[in-house]
Amino acid sequence: MSYQVPKFRHPDLPLNDLGYTKADYEGTISTLCAGCGHDSISGSIVRACHELSIEPHKIAKLSGIGCSSKTPAYFLGKSHGFNSVHGRMPSVVTGAALANRDLVYLGVSGDGDTASIGMGQFAHVARRNLNMVYIVMNNGCYGLTKGQDSATADRGSASKKGDPNIYSAIDLCGTALQMGATFVARSFSGDKEQLLPLIKAAMSHRGFAIIDVISPCVTFNNNPQSTKSYEFVREHSEATGTIDFVPMHKEITAQYQPGSSHEVTMHDGSSLRLYKADESLNPFDRRSAITALEDHRYSGSILTGLIYINEDSRDLHEVLETSQKPLNQLDETDLCPGNKMLMNINASLR
Repeated sequence: MSYQVPKFRHPDLPLNDLGYTKADYEGTISTLCAGCGHDSISGSIVRACHELSIEPHKIAKLSGIGCSSKTPAYFLGKSHGFNSVHGRMPSVVTGAALANRDLVYLGVSGDGDTASIGMGQFAHVARRNLNMVYIVMNNGCYGLTKGQDSATADRGSASKKGDPNIYSAIDLCGTALQMGATFVARSFSGDKEQLLPLIKAAMSHRGFAIIDVISPCVTFNNNPQSTKSYEFVREHSEATGTIDFVPMHKEITAQYQPGSSHEVTMHDGSSLRLYKADESLNPFDRRSAITALEDHRYSGSILTGLIYINEDSRDLHEVLETSQKPLNQLDETDLCPGNKMLMNINASLR
């Protein structure tokens, strides 16, 4: 059996500004279960990178262990990639990003990889505001090991086995807000219209951007008793509003209904247009975002969309004042500035 995507493509596939087709951002054929929400997320990543006209070799995709962490094989086949240890993906991204700030870093993880064994790593990469996109493919179970409940499974929710979960769930968006993340969003793998602009906005944000994507496991956790099933999410989700992402080289032509709207200029010059459906949520206020998450949790609904964004975010490179040049491009002059510079450094420490 071959896992390679056929090379033949329609000759008139649309080209982006770099002359690439969407096929140039694809990977191998997915081996996940048919209908898995993770494949839909992979498709959204492919489309987002193509439409943003990011050169494939300018992207680094990293993951841990789990069904979600297999997905980088299924997109961006011409990009840098690293499949790391279970729960330790944030450490690898941190090292790579500090060595080369010129790449777009995309971390892919799951609810087990993030909220259990990787919880400590997740908390620290959020509080350090590392410049990366962190996508969680959240299905509430361990799909590779027969569907046990994960740390994000809601209390009372039952997987295919039938036993209700007795523990409280970890809300990754709430945790990210508490830890200092500067871009927090939640979406649903079955809602590409919402997910696609969120991924684009996250890639254009400078700082730690997390998107918690509810992605039903069709094998172990897609039954009426599960709060991570397709049926439950479709019936209980409430969006913060609609968003439209506009690259800086395109004219803004979106039309909005009367109401509260706000335009955010991203760090790369792109624009994010927000139309708020919920007037009680201020996506620019961390406390308001935390309150909105709690209100929806108590009402039994799932809040999706852009939950919080810090327009004035300073990423880890700015905080540490690291080299503007990637470490592999530093020459001897940069690394050995001479005795005078050393004397100045020593004097500053006295």
